[in-house]
Amino acid sequence: MSIDAALNSEVFLTYLMIVGGLLATVGVLLTIMSLVGKNVSSIWATYRGWLVMVPIVMGTLFLGRSATIFGITLLAFLGFREFARATGLYADWLLSGTVYVGIALLGFFAHTVDPRLEAPGWYGMFMALPVYVIGAVLLMPILRNRSRGQLQQVALAIVGFVYFGWMFSHLGLLANTPYAYGYLLYLLFAVEINDIAAFTFGNLFGKHKLRENVSPNKTVEGALGAVVVSMLMPWLLWFSFPHFDPLLLVLTGLIVGVGGQLGDLVISYIKRDIGIKDMGSIIRGHGGILDRVDSMIFVAPIFFHMVRWFDGAA
Repeated sequence: MSIDAALNSEVFLTYLMIVGGLLATVGVLLTIMSLVGKNVSSIWATYRGWLVMVPIVMGTLFLGRSATIFGITLLAFLGFREFARATGLYADWLLSGTVYVGIALLGFFAHTVDPRLEAPGWYGMFMALPVYVIGAVLLMPILRNRSRGQLQQVALAIVGFVYFGWMFSHLGLLANTPYAYGYLLYLLFAVEINDIAAFTFGNLFGKHKLRENVSPNKTVEGALGAVVVSMLMPWLLWFSFPHFDPLLLVLTGLIVGVGGQLGDLVISYIKRDIGIKDMGSIIRGHGGILDRVDSMIFVAPIFFHMVRWFDGAA
């Protein structure tokens, strides 16, 4: 990945046209709806959020591998920060600081060269790092000579590192692959389409609650509709990974369709348990970082390991 590679990548340029065309189309439709008297103020807020996020994401990928891995690591930092603030872990500077160091190391190992293979991305250390970070977190109460109230804090730190750090940071490893533009852009695009499909099918056909105590607005019909749309996406966007055989296309659809919704549900029960609506407010019309990337947290590692196992291209 580099600026020259992006300029000469048919995949990158095609996605640039697709996303640009969709944003332009939605903008025209919202303008027409506003002119005919429809109240679309909330949709405008969400749309303006996309107008900010899309150029940042595409610009980061355009700048190359280093910028992409740095951007993914920064998102992991910000996501954990939201989680730490929402759960109260942020007050324990030593435990939260240990997690921040762990996330920084994930970014470093995703970017650095494997000394044995002389290839970008030190996969072995990336995979082994949770052992050391979790071990360090577990030892903190001993080093501080504390016991009361430590189990909850340690558990929160481990969840924060593994879920919001290690799992999400697998996206950075995908930046090292020969098909980085296809993999990353497809996942970013398909996961959002999956979210939109679940919302749309739920509103149109939803009658049966999926998990009402976790996410009251989600329905079985919305979930099934999202899976169907996600199963079609790999075939419609096959240019993203022309080396995939039909089996990998089917698995890709399942990973996005099911994994995306699982990630969203996990954040939903965390928020409901804490008693908050959004994890943050950094993105107007979208909530916080975690509210925007939650659907990617399961998808990124499962997709990466599928590609590594079946295709050897990661």
